[in-house]
Amino acid sequence: TSMRMENGVASGLAQFWVQGDAVTHFVAVLLLVLSLASWYVVAGKILALWQARRSHARALNAFWGAESLPAAIEAIRFEDKTGILSGLAISGANAAELHRQHSARGIGAGVSSSEFVTRAVRCQIVEAQARIESGLTFLASVGSTAPFIGLFGTVWGIYHALVGLSGATQVVLDKVAGPVGEALIMTAAGLFVAIPAVLAYNAFTRANRLTLARMDGFAHDLHAYLTTGLRGRPGDKLVDLHAARSAKSA
Repeated sequence: TSMRMENGVASGLAQFWVQGDAVTHFVAVLLLVLSLASWYVVAGKILALWQARRSHARALNAFWGAESLPAAIEAIRFEDKTGILSGLAISGANAAELHRQHSARGIGAGVSSSEFVTRAVRCQIVEAQARIESGLTFLASVGSTAPFIGLFGTVWGIYHALVGLSGATQVVLDKVAGPVGEALIMTAAGLFVAIPAVLAYNAFTRANRLTLARMDGFAHDLHAYLTTGLRGRPGDKLVDLHAARSAKSA
């Protein structure tokens, strides 16, 4: 029974393709291209999230466990396979060193170290966020437009079938039901393209929020370390470090 159904679907698709015109073929090819492109984006995003989940925790531990800033930069660059956290660390460290060299004149004059590092880290966050969210707009566009593209193909297919039957002196149900049913395949194809894209968009949006929150937390800790010298491991509270320093000096 299942083989008969598969053969029937295959023969229906073949007949629909043979009977279709240039517009129908264009819509079908467009849906196929959108489907392949969306799955390509989904595969790339899954790989990026997998790398981030594997390497970010190790990268943070390696950075805060290093003996010096150069060693921390090398450690996080080695452990962070995504380049997101290591980019923040390198950008912030370069900004702090640049401000130290030119604090009395040039670009560093009149600007505090905190503000200078904040600008550099913020620019890096914007670039990293754009890279993290790349492809989501495409998935959202596919999810919102593919059903309408498939519906257009269905309407055009029905119109094409009815035009083909317009010259017949006698029209029976079989001659109408076949072309109409085959034209409805385009609506199903549009949904087949749109549903995975919408589900992937929602899943990646939620996962990206977690990555951005981790990046934002590291950016705050990095800024505090580069401007005040406070160091801590992931999960440490800066207020506790301040209290510890006050208690020690007292």
